[in-house]
Amino acid sequence: MGTPEFPDLGKHCAVSDCKLIDFLPFTCDRCDQVYCLEHRSYIKHQCTKADKRDVTVVICPLCAKGVRLVPDQDPNITWENHVNTECDPSNYEKVTKKKKCPVPGCREILVFSNTIKCRDCTVDHCLKHRYGPDHKCPGPKNLQTSFSFMNILNGSKKEGSKPKSSSSASSKWTTSFLNTASNIRASAEAGVSKLSGEINQAWQTARGAVGQSHNGGQVEQCPQCGVKFSSVTTLVDHVQNFHERSGNRSGAKVTIDVCPKCSRGFRDPVSLVEHVERDHGGSSRA
Repeated sequence: MGTPEFPDLGKHCAVSDCKLIDFLPFTCDRCDQVYCLEHRSYIKHQCTKADKRDVTVVICPLCAKGVRLVPDQDPNITWENHVNTECDPSNYEKVTKKKKCPVPGCREILVFSNTIKCRDCTVDHCLKHRYGPDHKCPGPKNLQTSFSFMNILNGSKKEGSKPKSSSSASSKWTTSFLNTASNIRASAEAGVSKLSGEINQAWQTARGAVGQSHNGGQVEQCPQCGVKFSSVTTLVDHVQNFHERSGNRSGAKVTIDVCPKCSRGFRDPVSLVEHVERDHGGSSRA
């Protein structure tokens, strides 16, 4: 067997009538014997373990489930084990019963390729009855409304107008809920009012600054450093940022009074009063 250079090359076929030396032998995956090219199949060498890895499944006529037969076990024993442990006759109708179109008189069997779900009634129909008028669609279902705060308030008010027939616990809960709702509403209204006031105040300030800057070319002058500004708002910001915060001790802090109507600034309150009486008819209301 083999050659002088490779003495272990090649093996004899396991078939007794063959014994051929094959340099590329085949090993059977069932009986683990070595065979030549001619006897490599199960039938040619009559393999005794040819069904060792075969998968044989029998459909149970009672539950329509697959029962796998064990190669080294009697099929009758495998069948008895299945009937005693896994067999469920109620599963037979689920597997064998085919789904049909629910339209009366239609016998179309619904499969993957011809099934259409109606988007209104969410029921599967065939292609022929996929439209609403064809299967008498009742229309979309009424969706349950989510938790509505106003509905609870309205319902509580209606219950309050009716005679008191509920229990004391229910009335206490309703009263507490209404008080909480009223507090929340009052807080929200107060916040909105405050925000509106701040917006209006900022808007009036901006309008006054713009009107002052375009009012006849008037110029406001800083009493400490002599810098000129086009509006009183800019002058006030300048005094606060550069004179009050810098700790300048050379001069005393100056208080500027602003006219509520024309936004003009005055260092002396008397001058402000005279200005109001002279230019605005004695009324200081904006």
